[in-house]
Amino acid sequence: MELKDAIYNRRSIRGYEECEIKKEELCEIVKSAQMSPSWKNSQTQRFYIAHSKEAREKMADCLASFNKERTMGAGAFVVTTVVKGISGYTDRGATHLGNGFECFDNGLAVQNLLLSAYEKGYGTLIMGLYKENEIRKLFDIPESEAIVVVIAVGKPSVSPEAPQRNPIDKVLKIF
Repeated sequence: MELKDAIYNRRSIRGYEECEIKKEELCEIVKSAQMSPSWKNSQTQRFYIAHSKEAREKMADCLASFNKERTMGAGAFVVTTVVKGISGYTDRGATHLGNGFECFDNGLAVQNLLLSAYEKGYGTLIMGLYKENEIRKLFDIPESEAIVVVIAVGKPSVSPEAPQRNPIDKVLKIF
């Protein structure tokens, strides 16, 4: 598969077939996420995966109700976190984004994760509405890490059309 094909054809999936995902595949997907660049190679991203049926059911209860319905059947849920206060900071100061750089680094890792999952035939859905404290307890996530997103991973039961994108002249200015 060409990278361009994955970039242009990957979609947010809001419907999954019941499936099992091998742990080895999940490790490969996360390894792809680890290969993303990060501020000063800080590698602050952490990944927690609900893989067993019991863990997936508990994780689903931590989601907004509409996302819980959309992700029934997903083979795994990936929770991404970042270690706070590292990315975007040096001994000389911080970027004007402060903690925003941590989320930027996480976004790069998530993009790699999504494309790697797509390459393996899995669909994904990034979710930002969830019960943070319940997820923190479920995975024993320390307070030193900020939960950023939850990603459903599984076999798509739907094939959505590409959403409309803005015209290039609306998003691009070349001087």
